[in-house]
Amino acid sequence: MKKIGIFYGSSTGTTQELAGQIAQRLGVAPGDVHDIASTDVAQLEAYEVLLLGTSTWGAGDLQDDWQDFVDRLAAKDLSGKVVGLFGCGDSYTYDTTFCDGIGRLYEALRETGCRFCGAYIPQDYHFSASMALVQGQLVGLAADQENESEKTSARMEAWIEAMSEAL
Repeated sequence: MKKIGIFYGSSTGTTQELAGQIAQRLGVAPGDVHDIASTDVAQLEAYEVLLLGTSTWGAGDLQDDWQDFVDRLAAKDLSGKVVGLFGCGDSYTYDTTFCDGIGRLYEALRETGCRFCGAYIPQDYHFSASMALVQGQLVGLAADQENESEKTSARMEAWIEAMSEAL
């Protein structure tokens, strides 16, 4: 398996918790799980696979710590890197912007030379629109820990299965 680094931004701890679950499921050591609030972009260079997580705030905005970090990351040449995205959102209250943060990361990194992995067809979701939905597939693990936490494990398995070849 390639060297995996998990990088997340979390305001309330939900995305941090999801990052921990992903790390445990993939056998990623705690030292390879990073809060971007205290991470330098150069730290990403040590990894072949980058799993990037964000929550979605307001009307589909990235989590605060990602605001500046994503610009610095998008300026990097990520050729040869495999990128998987994950995040949290509220599919009931914000059903038209569900997990838009994932979509914003995807859009910001599309021109960096990275290879995205982990897109899957959404099943049993409750949302009407999402920037994370591209050509009928979610471009990353979209979790609703607020309303559908019981579905997270199955959704994570679908996402990991979609990434398995790249890992």
